[in-house]
Amino acid sequence: MAKKFSELRSRMSPESQARAEAEAQAMLAEMPLNELRQARGLSQKMLADVLHVQQPSIAKMEKRTDMYLSTLRSHIEAMGGQLEVVARFPDGAVKISNFSDLESNATA
Repeated sequence: MAKKFSELRSRMSPESQARAEAEAQAMLAEMPLNELRQARGLSQKMLADVLHVQQPSIAKMEKRTDMYLSTLRSHIEAMGGQLEVVARFPDGAVKISNFSDLESNATA
């Protein structure tokens, strides 16, 4: 007989519950583009319509490991997000501002 997840979770120690929650949040904080799109409830076709491209272009882009920042920015903005480029160092993180206004630079 199947048990409800809430039942199983309630039997876990508070430490185990906290560890499981932390792992779940880490998984949600880092994911490939296709999983991000799916998590946002969008199909490749829907995203293609917003970006005015064909659906196979979305599939191809989601498989790429290298792309222009402007392409990635368009993809993220079509999903309702905002792209930020951040450099992380042992002593802290720095948001790189060169890319904050890619669109106006592209049209200039």
